[in-house]
Amino acid sequence: MSASAPGDYVIRSIRADEWPAVKELRLRALRDPVAHLAYLETYDDAVDRPDSYWQERAAKAAEGASGVQQIVAEGPGGRWLGTLTVIVEEAGTTDWAGFPVERRQGHVVGVFVRSEWRGSGLTKALFAAGLEWAWASGLERVRLFVHAENGRAQGAYRKAGFAPSGRTVTLEGGAGGCELEFVVER
Repeated sequence: MSASAPGDYVIRSIRADEWPAVKELRLRALRDPVAHLAYLETYDDAVDRPDSYWQERAAKAAEGASGVQQIVAEGPGGRWLGTLTVIVEEAGTTDWAGFPVERRQGHVVGVFVRSEWRGSGLTKALFAAGLEWAWASGLERVRLFVHAENGRAQGAYRKAGFAPSGRTVTLEGGAGGCELEFVVER
C-alpha cells in the first residue's frame, strides 16, 4: 500500500512491534462518547487485557498479514490520529452475527478518529487505504455495520462510498437496538 500525506499525516499499515500504540488508540476509542454504540467491547473489558493480547492483536493485523490489516493515520511525532481494520471473511463461513458469508469479502471494524481530526478528510483517507488493501487482496465487496442511532458514523461511511444494503442485525444487551449493514462494491 502506498503511503500518502494529505496534510500532516501518513496513512499506513501497522507493524507488529507497535502493539502499545494499538492498545492506546483502542482504549481511547472505547472512551469516546458514542463508544457504547460503536463497539461491541467496553473500556472495562479492554483495559484489563494482558500485553500478550495486544501483541497478538497487532501481529495478526500488521503489514504483510493476509487475513486482516489494521491501518493508521500517523501524525507529527508519530502520534496515531485514527485507525480502521479490514478483516477478510471467507465464503462458506459464518459471520460475527451468525449469518452465512456468501462470498469472500472484507469487513471493516474498529473505526476511530480522534475528535480533533474529525471532519478533516482523515476518515475518508483511512477508508481509501482500507479499500485499496481489500481490492489488492482480491475482495470484491467490503462491508461494515453501524448502529442505527450512530448518525455521525453513518455520515462518514456514506462519504467514504458505503451505502446501506438493507440488512439489519438486532443487538442483545449492551446498547441494544439495531445495526445496519453498509457496503461498497469494487
